[in-house]
Amino acid sequence: MASASSSATSSSHHAAVAAPAKVSGLQGPKRRILYVSLYEAIAIIVSSLIFMAIGQKASDSGVMAVAASVIAICWNLSFNYLFEKWESRQSVKGRSVLRRVVHAIGFEGGIAAMLIPLMAWWFEISLWEAAVMEAGLLLFFMVYTFAFNWAFDRLFGLPASAQGVSA
Repeated sequence: MASASSSATSSSHHAAVAAPAKVSGLQGPKRRILYVSLYEAIAIIVSSLIFMAIGQKASDSGVMAVAASVIAICWNLSFNYLFEKWESRQSVKGRSVLRRVVHAIGFEGGIAAMLIPLMAWWFEISLWEAAVMEAGLLLFFMVYTFAFNWAFDRLFGLPASAQGVSA
């Protein structure tokens, strides 16, 4: 009796292990489109308010916030494509802390190189004032990105890659 019982338990256990779990929550292109749309809409509103809070005109602030958002999206796509192309040619694979730091500095340095002169020109301020403004935005976006990602994942579920289950 005992062997029949353990055999039944064993086979049902294997069946449960063999069946992959289903992915839950919003996934794929719909998730990415919603993510970028919400992230950037909130970023445009808050950036506009930040620019106005430091004395810029509302109309100038809105235009700069939209321009910065478009630049950020285009730069993100371009930079990550180029970084991943470079990364694929490296003999050492994986994402070490050093590689992640290089990625972050490259991304933020590139966007700053585009936005600082644009902000200086658009707001008619010095490059130094624009650099200080960009540094403030960088600090804001670090906190905002963390909070947004946490809230988005709580509302829409984790992406499949973070669930550890097959799609």
